[in-house]
Amino acid sequence: MMKKKVSIVLIMAIPVLLVAISGTRTNPKIVHTVSWDSSETSELFYKACADCHSHETKWPWYSYVAPVSWKIINNVNEGRGEFNISIASLGEAYEAAEEVLEGEMPPREYLILHSEAKLNTEEKNAFATGLTNTFGGEGGHDDDDDH
Repeated sequence: MMKKKVSIVLIMAIPVLLVAISGTRTNPKIVHTVSWDSSETSELFYKACADCHSHETKWPWYSYVAPVSWKIINNVNEGRGEFNISIASLGEAYEAAEEVLEGEMPPREYLILHSEAKLNTEEKNAFATGLTNTFGGEGGHDDDDDH
């Protein structure tokens, strides 16, 4: 009987432990606002990119459960490190259009759980044009505070 109680307690403790060791999710203060070329570009960005390239990440329930949470937190931190619209130094924003057109962004693993982020060909082309208009192209304004 005692062994059964210990087993039940352990089974109940596992989910609590997995949530407790899930990692730290952050949405730091936004210190920069992008002047988008159009509302369409802004809408497409928030639909497909904002979770990893801004401080406006939506953290779904599964981002609180290890080990999945570790991968998600790492992806968000890596994405913010490459290109982040919420800080004045936009990083590699000038490469965003190329990444979208080449199918590199949004990444396939993100699209598995975020079907709304999947862009059709027309949306990709319009979005890439908008990103270029907003951030410039290769060698463009990666640290320009006007954008």
